[in-house]
Amino acid sequence: MNIKRRNFLLFMAGSAGALTLSSSGGCNSNSANQSIISSGKSLFAFEPIKGTIPLNTMGLSPEDQKQQYSEYEIVDDLVLPKGYKYQVIAAWGDPVGDSRFGYNNDYLSFVPSDENQGYLSVNFEYISAIPWMQTYEKVIGTPLPFDEVKALLKGKNAVNAFALPNDNPLKNTISQICQAAFIDQGLGVISVRRTSSGKWERTNSPADRRITGISGLLDGRYLQATGPAVAVFRKKTGQGYIDKLNDRIIGTFGNCAGGTTPWGTVLSAEENFQAQVVEPVYADGTSFDPSKLPFVLDKKALFGQGNVFGLAGNKYGWIVEVDPANSQDYGTKHTWLGRYRHEAVGIRVESGKPLAFYSGCDRRGGHIYKFISSDRVKNPQNKANSQLLQKGMLYAAKFNPDGTGSWIPLKADTAVNPDLPSQVIGNLMRLPKGPPAPQLSLFPDVPDPVEGGNLEVTQDKEIAQYKNKYKQLGDLYIGNSEEKQGAILIDAHYAANAAGATCTARPEDTEVAPNGDLYISFTSGFPSKDGGPDIAIFKGPRGEVPYEYGWIMQLTEDNNDPGALTFKWQMLATGGEPAVGGLGFANPDNLLINSQGHVWMVTDISTSKMNKSLTNRTASQGKSTPFSHVFGNNAIWFIPTSGDSASQAFLFATGPMECEITGPCFTPDEQTMFVAIQHPGEANGIRRNNKSEIREIMINTTTGEEFLQKRQVPIGSNWPSKNPDTSPKPAIVAITF
Repeated sequence: MNIKRRNFLLFMAGSAGALTLSSSGGCNSNSANQSIISSGKSLFAFEPIKGTIPLNTMGLSPEDQKQQYSEYEIVDDLVLPKGYKYQVIAAWGDPVGDSRFGYNNDYLSFVPSDENQGYLSVNFEYISAIPWMQTYEKVIGTPLPFDEVKALLKGKNAVNAFALPNDNPLKNTISQICQAAFIDQGLGVISVRRTSSGKWERTNSPADRRITGISGLLDGRYLQATGPAVAVFRKKTGQGYIDKLNDRIIGTFGNCAGGTTPWGTVLSAEENFQAQVVEPVYADGTSFDPSKLPFVLDKKALFGQGNVFGLAGNKYGWIVEVDPANSQDYGTKHTWLGRYRHEAVGIRVESGKPLAFYSGCDRRGGHIYKFISSDRVKNPQNKANSQLLQKGMLYAAKFNPDGTGSWIPLKADTAVNPDLPSQVIGNLMRLPKGPPAPQLSLFPDVPDPVEGGNLEVTQDKEIAQYKNKYKQLGDLYIGNSEEKQGAILIDAHYAANAAGATCTARPEDTEVAPNGDLYISFTSGFPSKDGGPDIAIFKGPRGEVPYEYGWIMQLTEDNNDPGALTFKWQMLATGGEPAVGGLGFANPDNLLINSQGHVWMVTDISTSKMNKSLTNRTASQGKSTPFSHVFGNNAIWFIPTSGDSASQAFLFATGPMECEITGPCFTPDEQTMFVAIQHPGEANGIRRNNKSEIREIMINTTTGEEFLQKRQVPIGSNWPSKNPDTSPKPAIVAITF
């Protein structure tokens, strides 16, 4: 199929009719022979844009590929197909309620409030240290004492600010920086409407508000919590650190993926909370002391922001529910949904059936989870359905190599049955340490030793020893029945490891299609110190392990039942270069399913791997992710799930320099797609004097022939203003035709 010679149309939506591509004309250059969509409500179409590497869908010969791709210019902009335009809706620093629009906007949700208007809920994930520190004063208008803190640190870059006296000058300056950083994280609600001309504008309604990383600390707007972990939060004494706030919670941060319920609330996922507070807990679910993660500041890093405020780590890593229409709602953390590095939210709500909630833990070796409510849904639009998230059971997925699977309950009487280290790439399994053995002592007032956290298991024989010591998950945790269940949920990732859940390849999103199928994106199959994916499940197109470029999985519950405990799975799409069987994308991240059940996907290639020079592919063999350089900037892709082009990938957009494109969502009529542009200029900050470099990158034709591409790469970013030497700013945009 030659896209260049044919007006190949792909439709973003259609409420009636399946996506079908006419085969008339084949590769005929006659423009009258067009591929068309048969749809009852075709809204707009696109001709795929040209990316950095040749794709099979282009229909070009190897020689034409070499000619057309020998030179390529990267653009510091959101590049869209012909006929499309975007409009910036809000950017970092813009006013929101009594606060400001935060940094690194991620998940977006549009909840209608009336015709052509509604609430945009926005996640603000984290701070990109380099551009945030470089541009803070220019954008926000006030300085922060970065240099003063560095001087007081006297050459060190880390300090336990929590232990400093309250009148200590260093503690006060660190507090200023951390307060500003936490204000730029969390959640935001902004009201918008579409004008008669088709443009979007903010209406600044009373519902506009921010829920920040320190909500409650200064303003009394604490977050609430439900579920068994509340029993742990309310403990007066325990093995570890207790913040004395009972079930009140200060703020939310690390807010990455999310989901929207049929009853109009938004679920926000706290992901990499371990960068701001201590992640490990003790067997009773209480936190390690804040001193275990000090405040860190240097030229390229800023983390440990929870240290100075003494935040309890067990209160972060949850799903937060917010009603955007309720101006007094500052968020509820539902602990039955588990505490881990949430990077996915999928919710299935059907009348007469239990509610099913899906999520994933975005770490190497992380798991896929499912919560099933105890009660059944009566009316999917009833806001009382939020109560269904307060009682049920959390499960973790077990994937079998034959395409079947099951859900393992994370409860006290579940058998301890971890996978062997030899079953995962990297040969590393991390398991809960469990409670220490009681110590015989002549001094009963001396407390028993507590270890907490997790242990590294690298030998298969160690698993048998572990199973001999601990028979059930309840043996690994302590407390009464509710406290023990709360501790299991607080330590969900390690509890799931102990129960034998499948270690996966960094799950990034879980989205439920109109037919009930679950689509899961896995972004990278390499291992790390956290663990690695199952060697039998996560393979490249030719059986390669480890495989970097990711997959999109389709999971179907048995009998299409949201309460099912067994399922079937298959890979819908695999990333990588076409020459080795990939579809041309790398590292899939957020997913969006349109009304026809087709998949939109954005990518998450690390900035450190983008557009680097690569002149000798043979010499680079064996290095970690050696060929990520070729894929260019992060992008938006369209993957049909039915029709002649099913499971092919078509490039819709590429993003500005060093950014991720995140959080794609549609308006109900699917005539507008909102997306977030996160951390433009992440590595190089402001682009100075329109600076660019020519880099030579060895790429492949679709048949595997190597040739050298000269790629012009901007250094840093000036997006969204695009004016020379201006500050890059995260922002959300509306894409229309």
